[in-house]
Amino acid sequence: MLKLLKHIVLSALLLISSFAQANTMLRLATTTSTYNSGLLDYLLPIYQEQTGVQIQVISVGTGAALRLGQDGDVDLVMTHAPEAEAAFVEAGHGVLPRTLMYNDFMIVGPESDPASLGSAQNVLDAFAQIAQSGAIFVSRGDESGTHIKELELWALANQSLPFDGYRSVGQGMGRVLSLADEMEGYTLTDRGTWLAMKSRLDSTLLFEGDEQLFNPYQVILVNPERHPHTLYDAAKAFADWLVSTEGQDLIDSFQVEGEQLFFASAED
Repeated sequence: MLKLLKHIVLSALLLISSFAQANTMLRLATTTSTYNSGLLDYLLPIYQEQTGVQIQVISVGTGAALRLGQDGDVDLVMTHAPEAEAAFVEAGHGVLPRTLMYNDFMIVGPESDPASLGSAQNVLDAFAQIAQSGAIFVSRGDESGTHIKELELWALANQSLPFDGYRSVGQGMGRVLSLADEMEGYTLTDRGTWLAMKSRLDSTLLFEGDEQLFNPYQVILVNPERHPHTLYDAAKAFADWLVSTEGQDLIDSFQVEGEQLFFASAED
């Protein structure tokens, strides 16, 4: 009888554990560029099928994503602003930062190219030519990783903001691409979102390839010592999967219209 009782208790505990895992809901704050690319729609169902863990994606700019992590409103973040991420970890808000993948930024705009970006020698020349041409430039204006990079490039190009054609709209990458298309203006975009959306736009790719346009992504766990309520173990398991051989191979295999959007770069 005692042996049977122990067996029943053990079975019940295993059932509870399985049920708890299947009903785990991780909260991931990530950038609109990552979300709009379709990458997470590709990755997350695979992970959920393997583990039963569901992941709620909160798609915002990098600045907002890091604030959600700082406040303990999410379990982990996936962002692309190296200096802001380093400050987040150094301040004790995040732990176990890991390189995940990269793509790059590019400038897209009207086919007529009123700023003559075809003659630009580098990205700083391209930005200066846009500002000095009187053309429209649509900025995300949302403290995202893309916005941070854009502001850095204007500063390096010695261009003061705002100029006459500058439009700061406070929107995500997908919406900004649509607005720039409607306004026949330029914008800075990550390659992933551009490739995912370009078939629906009249805008064209006008400048790419400068080393200053490199765009790395990291995954960082929210510090459980600051926020004990966060699901650290489950978040770490998901991050481990993303940087594993399987996760990295899946990232490399994700394509839109035959083009690879992200390049896996995990170091461990």
